[in-house]
Amino acid sequence: MVAKAKSAAQRTAKAVRGQVAQRKHKKWTTLTFKYPETQKTPKSPKYPRKSVASKTKLDKFNIISQPLATEKALKIIEDRNTLVFLCDPRADKKQIKQAAEELYNISVVKVNTLIRPDCRKKAFVKVSPDYEALDIANKIGII
Repeated sequence: MVAKAKSAAQRTAKAVRGQVAQRKHKKWTTLTFKYPETQKTPKSPKYPRKSVASKTKLDKFNIISQPLATEKALKIIEDRNTLVFLCDPRADKKQIKQAAEELYNISVVKVNTLIRPDCRKKAFVKVSPDYEALDIANKIGII
């Protein structure tokens, strides 16, 4: 009876060892430990945090702040049919193009920008051949 019980215990121990696999540890290849991403539930606020939506801060009057009237800018106006403006640094080329078209009733071919050392953005607005940049500069009051 003891031998029978012993063999039964050995069989069950063998079955248990066969089912429960030894856990292999992951081999870490990076030096930093990153926590696993947890579930993020969507927010459902009980009341709106703002009573009124804020207006956009960049409209056509804020995008283009002023035309540039230096000697170099005047030479660019005459030679390259291009207007030079100082713009808001947050405005991108598409916004500058749209603002110039709306403000001065011209069609713009392309816009080149650069950030000056005083952290203001300078925009070179190339006017289409249908318009003369010199005439537009006269109308604006640069010349």
